[in-house]
Amino acid sequence: MTAILDTATLTWQDVCAFDDLVPDRGACALVDGRQVALFRVSPTDELFALSNHDPFSGANVISRGIVGSKGDVPKVASPMYKQSFDLRTGTCLDDPAVSLPVHLIRERDGRVEVAIT
Repeated sequence: MTAILDTATLTWQDVCAFDDLVPDRGACALVDGRQVALFRVSPTDELFALSNHDPFSGANVISRGIVGSKGDVPKVASPMYKQSFDLRTGTCLDDPAVSLPVHLIRERDGRVEVAIT
């Protein structure tokens, strides 16, 4: 059974204009004191937000990774050691025992917002 999340009760932080995010490139934002990697993926302009912290290298570099796909899975490859992470779930596609925290993200009135959890 899938839990339904009431996004109306969440606190959202405005991080940038939607048009500031370049399709298929990452950007980093500080959200509630944490670095969050933001992605706008073409051709649908779907938004994703993951922790910017690469668990393999210990560096905050995920936003600088290479955006692409593996089959129908949108992914980002870390620029350090090239491990790929599913943008939807944060799961490492090369080592499923490792994952990045995922943040709720939305576009509202031309602005990008990330939920503070």
